[in-house]
Amino acid sequence: MKDIEYLKKYYKGNINEALKELEKGIPVQYIVGSTNFYGYEFKVNKNVLIPRFETEELVEKTIEYIHKLFNKKVKIIDLGTGSGCIAITLKKEVDSEVTAVDISDDALNVARENATVNNVNINFIKSNMLDEISDKYDVIISNPPYIAYDEEIMDIVKNNEPHIALYADNEGLKFYEEILKKASNNLEDNYLIAFEIGYMQGLKIKDIASKYLPNSNMIISKDLSGKDRFIFITNKGKD
Repeated sequence: MKDIEYLKKYYKGNINEALKELEKGIPVQYIVGSTNFYGYEFKVNKNVLIPRFETEELVEKTIEYIHKLFNKKVKIIDLGTGSGCIAITLKKEVDSEVTAVDISDDALNVARENATVNNVNINFIKSNMLDEISDKYDVIISNPPYIAYDEEIMDIVKNNEPHIALYADNEGLKFYEEILKKASNNLEDNYLIAFEIGYMQGLKIKDIASKYLPNSNMIISKDLSGKDRFIFITNKGKD
């Protein structure tokens, strides 16, 4: 019922055709072609994930950490940017210089359009996470693919959203390890790493972070459902 109301409110084309798409199991956000994230409008299509409420929480908590840890304009890099919702929202909300990275040309095209729509200047780079990145940043943030290939997920997600943005090897941990392995080369002395994670991955990601950033502080944080959903990593002595 909510999806039908959403269609009637936001869909600009033939509502009957849209309802047929909805019946076929197409997400309403893809049918409308946009969604709201943190109060901003973002274009979405089958080339990018539909932004989730949990990712809004990631952004909100990251903003709180940035205000706590830094007294300056911060350099932020968003890895696996997808629609650009994280990068663009942080640029809107924080005094920052923002770089957004994705391996998918199609996703980067969507993110660039969203940056234009939201009137922000973002530096876009095609790269697999940090592979092509040489600069240093105050903040690394990522909501990477973290679903294990044998994990059950809802059909509407599995059948519609890009698998490249959903699934990862090594029980969903592949990209956390890739990022953390290289992060020390791309971090300033005072830093924040912010991840959205699978709700059972927190301790494993802490172990990975301890291997590559042994003098860091790591905080696992819960989402509004009470599940471990985020991890924040800072240099020693920062909480």
